[in-house]
Amino acid sequence: MLIRTVFLISDQTGITAETLGHSLLTQFEGVQFREVTLPFIDTVDKAEDAVRRINLTYELEGSKPIVFCTFVQSEIREVFFDCKGLCLDFFDAFIGPLEKELEVKSSHTTGKAHGLSDSNSYSRRMEAVNYAVTSDDGLNPDGMGLAQIILVGVSRCGKTPTCLYLALQHGVFAANFPLNDDDFEAGRLPPSLVRHQAKLFGLSIDPARLQQIREERRPDSRYASARQVGYEVRAAESLFQKYNIPSMNITHTSIEEIAAKAMQIKEIKRHEWD
Repeated sequence: MLIRTVFLISDQTGITAETLGHSLLTQFEGVQFREVTLPFIDTVDKAEDAVRRINLTYELEGSKPIVFCTFVQSEIREVFFDCKGLCLDFFDAFIGPLEKELEVKSSHTTGKAHGLSDSNSYSRRMEAVNYAVTSDDGLNPDGMGLAQIILVGVSRCGKTPTCLYLALQHGVFAANFPLNDDDFEAGRLPPSLVRHQAKLFGLSIDPARLQQIREERRPDSRYASARQVGYEVRAAESLFQKYNIPSMNITHTSIEEIAAKAMQIKEIKRHEWD
């Protein structure tokens, strides 16, 4: 398989460069990418050091590194113009056309997207993260009334990371509750979930993938056996149907996509800072 080095470079956290870069790279299935992230390249000296790394990579590998970058300051961006890589700067590509269309000059301020300029949004997210942690895995049934969404499903189907992403990225109060053998044998949801049925969203997963995940956690156990995994997945999906719980199969889906789909189906609005 073809292997190419990718540099993700920014004058701030690098989150924007990573997100946009990953979105583009996923379109090329026949290539394996080796990623190098360089955040906080916020001076000309740091930029020149980064260019030296890019050029050295080119000399060692014989192919141009792909460079995704987000630089607000033109003097830093210009350092990369002569590097021995394919340099794709997202701000350079879009700021100019936007300034022309809006007839307004951009502020050229770094860190706008991920800063703490809005203290209310920051506080909301931190409260949501704290709620997700204390309400993980059904630990806070008395607090589920505060939840905007409650993820349900079998163990290891992605409930916890999705809740944390919803909290940190969108300020959504998300709880999760695992379905287990007791629920499957009874053929019904526990009363604590029935009381909040309108907030439930089900996560399902292909049995083969779930078995692989569980085998890594508890190898050669009943918990990870094909028979047990298949039984749990079928039983959980049966409960979703019985209680008319909207659900999705997350086998080939990223956390970001799961969160977006759940918010869409449950009609949870994104907050003004998104």
